[in-house]
Amino acid sequence: MDDAKLYSSCIPPQIPDTMKAVILKGKGFNKLVVDRTAVPQVGDNQLLCRVDAAGVCTSLLKIIKQGREHPLLNGWDPEHYPIILGDEGSLTIIKIGNNLKSTYSIGQRCALQPAVDLRPIVHRERYLNNARDMQKCAVGYTLGGCLARYILIQEEVLEGGCLIPLSDDDIPYFAAALAEPVSCVISAQKRHMHFIKKKSTTAASLIHGILPGGITLIIGAGIMGRINCEMALRFNPRHLIISDINTERLNQAQQNLRQKAEDKGIEFQAVPAAKLSEYLMRISNNKGADDIIVAVGSNQVQQQAFSLLNAKAVINLFGGLSVSERFLQVDSRQVHYDEITIIGSSGGDPADVHAALQTFSEHRLDPGNYVAGIASLEHTPAVLQLIESNQINGRVIIYPHASVSELMYVDRWDADREKKFLDSHLNKK
Repeated sequence: MDDAKLYSSCIPPQIPDTMKAVILKGKGFNKLVVDRTAVPQVGDNQLLCRVDAAGVCTSLLKIIKQGREHPLLNGWDPEHYPIILGDEGSLTIIKIGNNLKSTYSIGQRCALQPAVDLRPIVHRERYLNNARDMQKCAVGYTLGGCLARYILIQEEVLEGGCLIPLSDDDIPYFAAALAEPVSCVISAQKRHMHFIKKKSTTAASLIHGILPGGITLIIGAGIMGRINCEMALRFNPRHLIISDINTERLNQAQQNLRQKAEDKGIEFQAVPAAKLSEYLMRISNNKGADDIIVAVGSNQVQQQAFSLLNAKAVINLFGGLSVSERFLQVDSRQVHYDEITIIGSSGGDPADVHAALQTFSEHRLDPGNYVAGIASLEHTPAVLQLIESNQINGRVIIYPHASVSELMYVDRWDADREKKFLDSHLNKK
C-alpha cells in the first residue's frame, strides 16, 4: 500500500487485512502493546476511516491504571476484549456501510467528539448488567480508538452526532485532532455565569462566560491551562493571570500569549505559584479573582484556590481528581454570603467541536502552539510514560501511517511542517 498516494488522494487504495494499533489487553502498563490486529469489517450502518493524526491525552493513563473499573468501561474487561486506545483523532472516510452511502462520501475529512451521550448499542453483554445503567460511552474506551491506522465508526458515534465533517479542508490533520481538547475548554468556559446588579435599580443582568473587565486566573500552565488562557482572551477580562510551579510552562505561556493579550488591551501576567496570592491581592485591592479555572488535578491546589476568590466569583474545577483525592472542604459562608459559584465540566459535546474547528478556521487560536512532539504509533507507550512523569509540555501528535525512529520534540507545529513531515516519513509499503 502506498500511503503517500493515500494521503494525497480521496480515492483509497486497497484496504489491508491488518493494521497496527495501540491496544490495552488488561490493566496496567504491562498490558499495553503496539501490535497488529484485524482491520474492522464495516457493517451496514458503520464507516471505516483512515486515522490521519491522533493526540496522546492524559486520560489514557486513567484507562490503563483502572482497566475494567473505569466508569466508561463499566465492567468491560480489556483482558478478554482488548480495546484500541485514543480519543483525539483526525479522520478520512474510506469505506461506507450500505445504509449510509447517500449521507457520507469517500475522502470526506472529519473530526471526532469522543464522548457519546448514548447508551452502548453493540456488545452490551460485555458491560455490567448489559449496560443497563450506562448513559454514555466513548471512542478510545470501548468504542474503537484513534491510535490505530484505521478506526471503525460505530452506530453510537453516528447516532450521537459525534462524527463532525470538516467544512474547511485547509485545517491540518494535527489541528483536527486537537479540536477535542479545545472543545473541552470551550465547554468549560461557557458554563461561567455572572449576575450583575445595578445599585441604583432592582435590575440585574446575566452574563454568560468569563466576566468582561474582571480578573481571570488560570491555575496550571500545562497544555489545558494554556488553552484555557488563550480562549479566555475572547471575553476581554481586564487582567488575565496564569500561574504554575513550573517556570518553563510559564515562559511558554508568556511567549505565546503576551502580545495577543496586549493587542486586546488586556494586562497579562504569568506568575509563579509562590507569588500568586501576593500579586493577585495587590492588583485586586485584596478582593481576589472574578473567575478562576483550576486546570490542575490536585486536591491541595483546588482547595487553596477558594481563598483567591472575589465575592460573586466563579470557580471552575476543570482538573479531574483521583478517587482518593476527590473530596474538598467548602466554606458554606463563602457560598452563602459571598455568593460564589462552583462549577465543573467533563469534556465537550459535538457543538463544542464545531466551535473549536471554527476557531481554527478563523485563526483565533493557533493549535500549533500546543504541539510538543511528533511520533509513530510504536512510541505511544513511551510517550505515556513521559506524560505520567510530567516530562512532556504539550500534546504529542501520532501519525499512524508514518514511521520515525524516535519521538521528535518540536517547539511548535503548523500545516507546512506537517506536510514536509508526511512527504518524508509516510510508509511506502
